[in-house]
Amino acid sequence: MNIAVYLGANEGNDPIYKEAALRLGRWLGEGGHRLIYGGSKTGLMGILAKQVLESGGAVTGVEPEFFMAKDFQIEGLTELIVTKDMQERRQKMMSLADVFIAFPGGTGTAEEISEVVSAGSLGLLAGVYGYFNVNGFYDFAQTGYDRMVQQGFMTQENRDKIRFWRSIAEIERDLPSDEA
Repeated sequence: MNIAVYLGANEGNDPIYKEAALRLGRWLGEGGHRLIYGGSKTGLMGILAKQVLESGGAVTGVEPEFFMAKDFQIEGLTELIVTKDMQERRQKMMSLADVFIAFPGGTGTAEEISEVVSAGSLGLLAGVYGYFNVNGFYDFAQTGYDRMVQQGFMTQENRDKIRFWRSIAEIERDLPSDEA
């Protein structure tokens, strides 16, 4: 399964995020999944990708040219795709993945998962998507989407497509079946 994970280029202030990234990386690698991510060696991005590789998994980094110039990429990726800019990177990641996970991160993570959710709402994306709500990090987003429904800006049907996972077991439960 090709799984895109959007996450921070920083580690955050609480070690719980690093620990969760390591667990997610082991699960992806040992489960035979391919990680599709932004290609960086920094922060949670680097921790996750390195752990997937160390756990026997495949990793595709999708990195814009201007990050390449700053030498942010990890050596030893299974595949590195270089794009002209961030917009092309987001589109490429969406075209490669079957599942889309927002792990704790900053504004880039928020932008990327927002584009995925919007595409899903418009029927342009068939994959499973949602938020890995580590330590309640995405409680605010869950409340926000619920408010969109309450105020008539989102249908309940589209809201129900957005997952909020609190564990890897919950993510695994929602993976598309190979038989589909």
